[in-house]
Amino acid sequence: MRGAHRMQDRRETAAAAEAPVRGAAAPSYGAHFVPKLVIALREGYSAGHLSSDLLAGLTVAILALPLSMAIAIGAGTTPDRGLITAVVAGFFISALGGSRFQVGGPAAAFIVIIANIVGTHGIGGLMTATFLAGFMLVAAALLKLGSYIKYIPGPVILGFTSGIGIIIAIGQLKDFLGFAGDVPAEFLHKLTALWDIKGTFNPSALLVGLVTLGIISLTKMVRPSWPGLLFAVVIASGLAWGLGLPVDTIGSRFGGIPNALPVPQLPDLSPAMISAVLPSAFTIAFLVGVESLLSAVAADAKTGGRHRSNAEVLGQGIANIASPLFGGLPATGVIARTGTNITAGAKTPVAGVMHAVFVLLFMLLAAPLASYLALPCLAAVLLNVSWRLIDYKEVSHFVTRAPFDDRLVLLATLVLTVVADLNVAIGVGFGLACMLFMHRMSEAAVTGLGTSPGLDDDMDDIAKPRSVLTEMALPDGIQVLSLRGPLFFGGASSLLDTLRTGKTYPKVLIVRMRDVPLVDATALSALEDLVTDLGKRGGRLVISGLQKQPREALHRMGLLKRHKVVIASNGFIALEKAKAMLAEAAT
Repeated sequence: MRGAHRMQDRRETAAAAEAPVRGAAAPSYGAHFVPKLVIALREGYSAGHLSSDLLAGLTVAILALPLSMAIAIGAGTTPDRGLITAVVAGFFISALGGSRFQVGGPAAAFIVIIANIVGTHGIGGLMTATFLAGFMLVAAALLKLGSYIKYIPGPVILGFTSGIGIIIAIGQLKDFLGFAGDVPAEFLHKLTALWDIKGTFNPSALLVGLVTLGIISLTKMVRPSWPGLLFAVVIASGLAWGLGLPVDTIGSRFGGIPNALPVPQLPDLSPAMISAVLPSAFTIAFLVGVESLLSAVAADAKTGGRHRSNAEVLGQGIANIASPLFGGLPATGVIARTGTNITAGAKTPVAGVMHAVFVLLFMLLAAPLASYLALPCLAAVLLNVSWRLIDYKEVSHFVTRAPFDDRLVLLATLVLTVVADLNVAIGVGFGLACMLFMHRMSEAAVTGLGTSPGLDDDMDDIAKPRSVLTEMALPDGIQVLSLRGPLFFGGASSLLDTLRTGKTYPKVLIVRMRDVPLVDATALSALEDLVTDLGKRGGRLVISGLQKQPREALHRMGLLKRHKVVIASNGFIALEKAKAMLAEAAT
């Protein structure tokens, strides 16, 4: 289907990977940031490509119109800010990003953090936080940190996106049910406030909202390629207007939307404001990076292409610098719009650029019509989005099937996202995931202490050469401590504990390290404590099978020379040296 660009993407990747092997010059630093738009135009751009991109851009713009306004309203701002974001940020994300099909704009995942910032620091604080987040993303791209975002644990991502979905759903109940009154941003207080104003329930609002959801669901089942969201909002709003139903509209609450982009201006960059919103800026930058790269990976899976992580992060950074200059919101690549772009037949990033142009044309030519859009319709749109974010099937499958540690991380992140704060949830979730991972690694690092073939940790891999240390009983006075995997601070304490839990201290301890690729300073300190403790009891240490990094680290610390540690290249030599030490001690 997309053979030409797919092969081009693979040729770029293969060339970069094979350059060192062939002796060719490695790609320059700047080559990592060349936008996919430039690459696509270099390949050649035909009239057929243009017609396909125009149609795809129009299709995505139709989807983006109600979503952008709904997200802006759900976040506690005005609907025009969502459209401005789709125009300004959407243009730069497609024009400068590293994905061929990425379409960007305001995303539902940002509703919670935007609402919190606006509630605490006002619109001015949001503009400053978004502006700073853009520069953080640019810095991350220039430092080529884009590829590291893939190391964010899956349970953390699933936890906070599901938590965001719950918060969005609860936040839309006011407009969906037609309640009248103020509702705070905090989740628990919001539930209390909604209960207090339940007497203001408006059946007409519920009717309009249900009609919207019904049309969305029906369109998805019968004609999934049609712009169901736009149809639903227009038809349901038309029903409300035609029947004269007493429901709030964009015009009644916000006075409509402007028909032009505002004059750009710098946000408040005073030291006090920067200090106040800096944590929120980090959160925005983190979410933009995660969401955009997840979307790019999803696009790659659908098309067989390959995005450029650092170019994508750079494009996202520039987009989030530009968006607040015009009063826009944080923006990122959005999976739903990117997927629609692919399905609609997009060929190049020009489709994403044209999506921004078409949204701008809507603002210029049809802004007055937006005043008639009923707010229960837009609340229904976000309820539909929130259900996809919660992803009940994935969460329930994960909770019942995943390892206990991962379930704990997921639930902690989800609950904290809902009842506390997204910053806290991400920090705790990520920290908990790291600690549990380090715990698992530390348990695997020390595989056993003994004097028999029970130490054989290679039995499952017959391709590996066996060690004499694992295939024969050892002489009295010699024991083997077998280590495996990276030896770092998480498992360092278990080294000495393992030795002390033995019945007796050996005369010679052989530490088998052929499966240890690296050690850190804490592990080196633990090794020194081990050899010191052994030496106090008249024992000696032999280390077998040292790899390059551990060997260099041990020499650099002076541990080998200071404690007269004997090094052996393999188990046979280690055992012979240990026997010689025993004989020497006996004489």
